Parts: sequence; structure tokens; C-alpha cells
Amino acid sequence: MTAFPTERLKGIVPFVQAVDAGSFTAAAQQLNLTSSAVSKSIARLEARLGVALFERTTRRLMLTDAGRAFYETCTGILDALAEAESVLAAQRREPAGAVRVALPASFGRRCVVPLLARLATQYPDLRPQLLFADRFVDLAEEGIDLAVRIGGPPDLPASLARRELGRERLIFCAAPAYLARSGTPDTIAALREHACIVYGRPDGSSLPWSYALEDGSAARHAVARPRVVAGDAEAQLAFVREGLGIAQLATWLAREDLQAGRIVEILSGSATDGLPLTLLWPVARQLTPKVNVLAQEFEAKLLIR
Repeated sequence: MTAFPTERLKGIVPFVQAVDAGSFTAAAQQLNLTSSAVSKSIARLEARLGVALFERTTRRLMLTDAGRAFYETCTGILDALAEAESVLAAQRREPAGAVRVALPASFGRRCVVPLLARLATQYPDLRPQLLFADRFVDLAEEGIDLAVRIGGPPDLPASLARRELGRERLIFCAAPAYLARSGTPDTIAALREHACIVYGRPDGSSLPWSYALEDGSAARHAVARPRVVAGDAEAQLAFVREGLGIAQLATWLAREDLQAGRIVEILSGSATDGLPLTLLWPVARQLTPKVNVLAQEFEAKLLIR
């Protein structure tokens, strides 16, 4: 670590207090010092910096341009120190208070809500506030404490911490009744002869299917005339379950229906990896109990294997 002379810290508190109080005298009273001590402290600070921080030709205490810029920097530093102390002190407490969590709609309802319900039962003072949105939520702008994101840009600001939860696994599925009625396709090309249920974009277009080739590489298949276009993953699953056609679904979505036999996997050799799942939270909040506990639980329980 680079050496940090303690001399740099001297005079900052009297300087900020003088600006906030409006005079050296008022600052001295609040700091339990003499006006002379405050004045000398600031004079030494100015000498060390080599600039005047206050205009001394008027009766009112006025900052110079350099003083105004230095004041903004100093208050930011002092605020950050106060927040750090508050965060560290909070570590001694159990998770409590409102915690805003942003979740992809279907994944959030099926995979995260049951986990949050257990945590809310375990910590009665924890108050989850859930935002379900398939768009990319701006954590800072919307006051989010923790978010799960499916896909998205790999580059994130330094203000956000992240944990990778794995990648979706995409498989082709159909109901046994549909396959008994329409037959089971044995190639991707054969899907053209089948009713297909695809995921729709907000503009009305549909996402192409991704699938694995024999050499392990990935390819894409655009469905020309889908039977159903649904802009919601759970709606896709419902249509598949009712025997209306074939869809490509994430394993986290299809797992329960597969286990119950309501749907079956087909074209298993064409299954492929989908979008990455990422857990995000503001670095400034990561030591608070409510964020720390949720981040640890999410990383342990939501990991896609």
C-alpha cells in the first residue's frame, strides 16, 4: 500500500466545519476549540496546499474556486468514511429492513421467490421488495440492493460486484400427447414439419433457436411460421404442456414438468448452453447484513449446474 502521510488529514475537519457553519467562530464552538485554533489550522492547510481556500477581503466567509472544489472533495471523503463505519457496524446485526431485489420474471417467480420466502421466515425483520422485469434494470437509478440478470453486457461499472451463477441449458421439449399425435422429430430440419412455440421479442419478432452441432459448435434455427409466439417463458411452457407443439426451454423452467412426465425432452443431442446468469449488487452495500446474506444464499442455492 502507498504510504499516506497523516499530515494530509489535518485541517480537513475544521475546514469543512467552517464552511458548513459559516464562520470560524461557529465552527470553533461546534468543535470545542478556540476561534484562533480553527483559524490557524486552516491557515496551515492553505500553506500546505499552496492555495487560498477562503476570500478574506469580505466580512462574510466565502470560498475561493479552489476552496469550493476542495470542499466538495473533502465532504465526499468524510461521507464515505461515515458510510464505511456504518456498514461495518451493521455487520454485527442480523439482516433487517427493506431489501429491493430485481429479478427476471419467470426465473424470479420459479427459482428465487421460494428461496426469499425461506429467508424472510428465517429473518422476520427482513422485508423483501421484489421487482420482476425482463429488461436490464439500472441498480443505482432504481435503488436496487441485489439483482439477478440473465444475459446482458459483460462490462459492468466498478460500482457493481458480480458473481456468475452459470449458464442456462436449453433443451427441446414436447408433451407426450403431441408426439403421439404428430410424431417425434429426429433432426433439427424435421422441426419445419412441426408446430413450434417460440419466444417473442417486444417488437413482435421471435428469437431463433440455438442448437449444438455434432462437432460441438452452435448453430441457429429460425422458425419461419411458429404455431405460438409468447413473450413469456412460463407461457411457452404452458402451451407445450397442453400439447400445442415443440419449444426450446431452459432446464430451470422445464425441470418439474420433466420430472412429472408432463413433458419430455427430444433431440437431446442438440441441447446447448444458453445465456449466462449473473448476480449483481452495489459494492457500497455488500457488507450490510441484508445484502451479504442474500448474496451468499443466492450464490449457493441458485447456482446453475
